[in-house]
Amino acid sequence: MIAIGCDHAAVELKDEIVNFLKEKNIEVTDCGIKAGEKCDYPDMAEKVCGMITSGKAEKGILVCGTGIGMSIAANKIKGIRAACCSDHFSAKYTRLHNDANVLCMGARVIGPGIALELTDLFLNTEFEGGRHQRRVDLITKLEEK
Repeated sequence: MIAIGCDHAAVELKDEIVNFLKEKNIEVTDCGIKAGEKCDYPDMAEKVCGMITSGKAEKGILVCGTGIGMSIAANKIKGIRAACCSDHFSAKYTRLHNDANVLCMGARVIGPGIALELTDLFLNTEFEGGRHQRRVDLITKLEEK
């Protein structure tokens, strides 16, 4: 299951991603707000990431104006490896090498076509493990400091 959320800058993009996932028969929980509502992105990041850390969701998607605020907030949460992506290479390799579990995107940075492609790539790329697992373990150790 995928948890998705947005702030007021990205409601339309979030809705397009939700529809895309449903069309692909991917179970999705929409934690985001509706058009006309407002929220603070750290609160939304906490809500979506809480779904992941509690085991209710496997991965998450967060969208705001740039994707940067969401990624900063999400990465403060233990167990979350969020990546702000606006290109195919980053979306692929953050899964392959970093085992990222949250994709962050900016509605004011990329359009819906790219966002849907990045979503598909992120969700369908598996972590390589191997030498990359050691590095992910080092990231996890940083959370303990």
